Amino acid sequence: MRFFGYLFLLTCAAAAAASTTSVMGDWTTADHSVVRIEPCSNSSAAAGKTVCLTVIQVPPNAPRGKDGQVTDGQNPDPNLRSRPICGLVIGTGFQQTDPDRLADGKLYDPNSGRTYSGTIALNGDTLHLRGFIGVSLFGRTETWHRSPAITPCKA
Repeated sequence: MRFFGYLFLLTCAAAAAASTTSVMGDWTTADHSVVRIEPCSNSSAAAGKTVCLTVIQVPPNAPRGKDGQVTDGQNPDPNLRSRPICGLVIGTGFQQTDPDRLADGKLYDPNSGRTYSGTIALNGDTLHLRGFIGVSLFGRTETWHRSPAITPCKA
């Protein structure tokens, strides 16, 4: 009987650890924004679930416009430069290849206004995003860190 109790506790501990070792969740970026990684809201079971990245918090010291919003001022489309960064989807189309990896997605960098092909890999509580054009060899990796739970900004 005691063996089954230990086995139960070990199974519960493993399940709890697994829930925090996925790429899904909230991540603090290099510029101190927070991005949430989760299944895309428009994913359908028939099309296969894709994973998206959404800005849920902007740094308090980020430059703001007259309306107090941090906007997508570097966007190459002048019509999109006034849209708020809060709530902006910056990663689309990712496929989860395993709990620690996302592949075949697109990453938008609001700081440069450029979009890159991307992959994402988890190592502990550190996330490595690789953005590239063409071949992954000619890209750049950015490191993000797991964020504590926060209240998302209002889009």
